[in-house]
Amino acid sequence: MSSLETLITRAESLLQRLEAVLPHAAAAPDWSASVAWRYRKRAGSATLDPVRQVARIRLDDLKEVDAQKDKLLRNTEQFVAGRPANNVLLTGARGTGKSSLIKACLNRFSAQGLRLIEVDKADLVDLPDLVELVADRPERFVVFCDDLSFDEGEPGYKALKSMLDGSIAQAGDNVLIYATSNRRHLLPEYMKDNLSYQHTDDGEVHPGEVIEEKISLSERFGLWLSFYPFSQDEYLAIVAQWLRSFGVPEADIVAARQESLVWSLERGSRSGRVAYQFARDYAGRAVG
Repeated sequence: MSSLETLITRAESLLQRLEAVLPHAAAAPDWSASVAWRYRKRAGSATLDPVRQVARIRLDDLKEVDAQKDKLLRNTEQFVAGRPANNVLLTGARGTGKSSLIKACLNRFSAQGLRLIEVDKADLVDLPDLVELVADRPERFVVFCDDLSFDEGEPGYKALKSMLDGSIAQAGDNVLIYATSNRRHLLPEYMKDNLSYQHTDDGEVHPGEVIEEKISLSERFGLWLSFYPFSQDEYLAIVAQWLRSFGVPEADIVAARQESLVWSLERGSRSGRVAYQFARDYAGRAVG
């Protein structure tokens, strides 16, 4: 073998090694493996991992959020039917059912072709690649970003902003973005930002550039759904619903009211998540 051939062989071997460690875009998975997927990054390479056990929550399981439920259900129904629909931002108090509502919509419409891809905020920079990957699929995809918030300068912020509106490369008709957040405008708010407000002679107040930038991302979601802390009666109604779903008799549900209130006081919250956790504990003890 000549020295040139040896050099070429060594170069090809080196290229193969480099290809093995360089980042790769996610390849199309077996779409029949699940109705939900997680977008993951490992050593810089992306994969779509099927969710083997999809949360089986139903819309009927979620109480005291009827207005939010109706709006998200209508929007998702339009989307699945191929009609115009909006990207959705669900904001508000912790544990009030924001993420559960999205999962329940998946279960309602999965038989009609709805699919869900969960993406961490750190991977939102790859949104254009993900949208391109599913562009030719017949299914309807919801890209789900849970507990979304950004600190100043995070790269995913601009990628999401461009994808929602304002970029030449926008999501296709078969992709919507559903995001949940405890921050209404997705970015931290500081007292110093309020200094940029301008007060005009006619008494009007105009936000400065800092505030406008913070608002601009959330405004790109066409539908906003706000969730609020539950009252005691609402909390008790949610507890009762979950206890029924676990097969607890009505007489025991009434007897559990006081204990469920103590449970919420110990945790400092009357959220739907706390109600569900109490119901699991109580139902488990009752069966035992």
